[in-house]
Amino acid sequence: MSHRRIPKRKAVLAGAGAAGIAAAAILLPHANASQSGSGSAAPSNPKTMSAASAADLVSRLAPKLGEAFGGAYYDAAKQQIIVNVVGDDSKVVNQINKAGAVARSVENSAGELKSAASTLAEKATIPGTAWSVDPKTNQILVTADRTVAGEKWNRLESTVKSLGGGMARIQKSAGEFKPFVSGGDAIFGGGARCSLGFNVTTQDGQPGFLTAGHCGVAAKQWSAEQNGAPIGTVQAATFPGDGDFSLVTYDDPATQAPSEVNVGGGQTVQIKQAADAAVGQQVLRMGSTTGLKDGQVTGLNATVNYPEGTVTGLIQTNVCAEPGDSGGSLFTQDGNAIGLTSGGSGDCTSGGETFFQPVTTALAAVGAEIGAGGDAGAGNGDAGAGNADAGAGNGDAGAGNADAGAGNADAGAGNGDAGAGNGDAGNAGGADAGAAGNGGAAGNGGAAGNGGAAVNGGAAVNGGAAVNGGAHNAG
Repeated sequence: MSHRRIPKRKAVLAGAGAAGIAAAAILLPHANASQSGSGSAAPSNPKTMSAASAADLVSRLAPKLGEAFGGAYYDAAKQQIIVNVVGDDSKVVNQINKAGAVARSVENSAGELKSAASTLAEKATIPGTAWSVDPKTNQILVTADRTVAGEKWNRLESTVKSLGGGMARIQKSAGEFKPFVSGGDAIFGGGARCSLGFNVTTQDGQPGFLTAGHCGVAAKQWSAEQNGAPIGTVQAATFPGDGDFSLVTYDDPATQAPSEVNVGGGQTVQIKQAADAAVGQQVLRMGSTTGLKDGQVTGLNATVNYPEGTVTGLIQTNVCAEPGDSGGSLFTQDGNAIGLTSGGSGDCTSGGETFFQPVTTALAAVGAEIGAGGDAGAGNGDAGAGNADAGAGNGDAGAGNADAGAGNADAGAGNGDAGAGNGDAGNAGGADAGAAGNGGAAGNGGAAGNGGAAVNGGAAVNGGAAVNGGAHNAG
């Protein structure tokens, strides 16, 4: 079955999708990652680079800086990487400048922030909370949703205060942390509704796609339409534990699986390769519920504690999402596959926080590639190689909430949303499936226990995060 046989899906998103891509085209050139603090020491000739190149530079530079490293982020407006430095060692600053980055003086090292996040995990793992390192303020940003009150709030607040001044801050979220459902083209299985993330080519050359792990454990076979004939079978699924991603292979080996994301209105974005995210990077998200939306990466290596289980190593963003968007594609305008929608809080009216499974991690785990087979569109070729590495051990728990899908049924499995899969880290989606045994439709799905806060101060532009999943009904 070809992805190109889904006219209903395209019709549904024609308005929202086309409007979204137009908005993104206007917003992206003017995206601005503000620089906090006044301690920047600009190099004489800082390099301009893409967010992907910036993440790669930091992953190589951070280990060399040792305890002086305080995280990093990408300045999208200037296309520069800002590296936080603790102390006044001129050799360290010169090393950063020589690499083409901008050194910025801060108080907290990545190691200190990681230790503080571990304390939060031990003493304040409360459903409805989240934390991640914010390299722009050089602090841990702790978020509490509307369910955190009374004794829970007091415990969270006292734990944050115990970390010392300037180490962490708390903000309130109007919504509730929960997994989302669906994302690109909708897929259906076992009464649950999820979304196809990115098309991939498996190790043996078969066409397949990545989606959420909690979807993969909820149903073995998936269809392009509700109650329709199966088009794909789950080959591997991780949830909860070290991720939230699944590999599904198409039952028909002749299926066309183009490396592209269907953004609605007959438009597609060609996916060239999988890439790691960078804090400050501008990204696009495609979802079958809310269409195309954009925003920025705000944190890396986030740990999410949904009621169904713990997921680690996720990407945190301010891109809005709603139930029905889980499992969908997170990508860049120039065709890099970044992540798969997992869950978060808020909606596309009030905003909120959203978490994604890194594609690179999923690809490495299942041994698949992006753009290396199927009928990938012109010039998309094989991207993926080299991305396959991403840190294993990411994302644990995942999301539950089986969103059964009424009304979403259209999106046919295969179309665009998933471009030959960037796939690494299949962060897939939020609640669609009922994770861990909860399967069925509209169920409450996946688990999410508590998870520590794995804050990563090191490479790849910063650090950890942790989220305690609160309520998560896929509405």
